[in-house]
Amino acid sequence: MNEWSNREELLALVRAQMHDKRYEHTLGVAKSAKELAIRYGADPEKAELAGYLHDYCKCWPVDKMFEILVRHDMPTDLLEGEKELWHAFAGAIVIQTDLGITDPDILQAVRYHTTGRAGMTLLEKVVCVADYIEPNRNFPGVEHIRQQAEKDLDAALALALGGTMHFLIEKQKTVFPLTLLAYNDLISRKGRVGGFNG
Repeated sequence: MNEWSNREELLALVRAQMHDKRYEHTLGVAKSAKELAIRYGADPEKAELAGYLHDYCKCWPVDKMFEILVRHDMPTDLLEGEKELWHAFAGAIVIQTDLGITDPDILQAVRYHTTGRAGMTLLEKVVCVADYIEPNRNFPGVEHIRQQAEKDLDAALALALGGTMHFLIEKQKTVFPLTLLAYNDLISRKGRVGGFNG
């Protein structure tokens, strides 16, 4: 793994940031991301590393994340939006400043693993979908997303993002603009390439 050749040292650092359940999830995401990368032609080492790092700040206090985001001039809509999104953006900053991870592909995959964005890279899609389908996940519709992920990554991601938006709307919570843009981008591409395989 180019920037972190010592896997045990990296995992020890990751483990120290989170509780047991979150760490098990993290291992599951790394495994699923590597498998998806191999299936779809992304870099499996980068996918695995991004999987290990994607929730690096997830269990941090929100005020600590907020301070990091403000210090790095994150946009107002993020700072005023759902705090559940902060860990991804803060994590991309922290793994660069504290761990020395400089690969832009990995940093972007961590930054957008929760919200998505229009024009996602293959690696970003892989990590985002892996976050939804890793083996410890258990929510309505996850099996359908897993099935789609075996044959069409974009279809799986569109299903996952659509499900997230539906959940947020039912709870009368805001949908972060990047998520809507990511979904619309996937759907518009679907029309251009002849549709997803259902």
